Amino acid sequence: MQLENKVVIITGAGSGIGAASASLLAKHKALVIISDINIDSAQKVADQINTAGGKAFAFKADVSKFEEVELLISQTVKDHGKIDVMVNNAGIGGENQKRTAEHTLADWDNVIAVNQTGVFYCMKVVLKQMMKQGHGNIINIASLAGLKPSGYNLSYSASKYAVVGMTKSAALEYGRKNIRINAVCPGYTESALLDKLLASRPDMRETLKRLIPMDRFGEATEIAEAVAWLASDSSKYMTGQTLTLDGGTSLL
Repeated sequence: MQLENKVVIITGAGSGIGAASASLLAKHKALVIISDINIDSAQKVADQINTAGGKAFAFKADVSKFEEVELLISQTVKDHGKIDVMVNNAGIGGENQKRTAEHTLADWDNVIAVNQTGVFYCMKVVLKQMMKQGHGNIINIASLAGLKPSGYNLSYSASKYAVVGMTKSAALEYGRKNIRINAVCPGYTESALLDKLLASRPDMRETLKRLIPMDRFGEATEIAEAVAWLASDSSKYMTGQTLTLDGGTSLL
């Protein structure tokens, strides 16, 4: 894959899919900005990449705060001159698994702020830079929950449907500007978010696995492979699409 010397920002890259994507892109010689609300986690990932011979820098940013998104992007351009790829990966789940009428206001506000508004903020700011430099590539991490109904999970589902919609709308707007925008939709993937879901009920692991034709959860490294392909020039004729990695769950 052609990723050498590309400058890539990955939000929420201190763990999970973000960290796995950062490590893989760095192996392909991209320069990666590890952005996370937890700077210690971000620095740990950056240190691991640098020790392995890659190039990575940690940056603390809360994507739900517009001024922090602006600083992340402006500082990256100041330090490295461009942004070739922006991976909007930062995301959270609600604290409770409840039906819509019982869904808490706090869960709605917090999840929408990070998963939906955060992606909007990042696209809004980075698109201006990509227009200036004449090229760009945005990858939004959505979810299977943005493609099919997901009960007891309203704010998360709403946010991920929004990410899919924003991806397609923005891709339509910027296709003639040499800017590609696609989404990755993982199914149930080993991560802190999945661990939290599994802890909600003793039988949740087996319940979820019955929904997956491949009979296993995905690995963060498998999702990272899709991110790397979209980040590379190998996918240069692809925009406005959702790439689904779910072990066949969406077939049911």
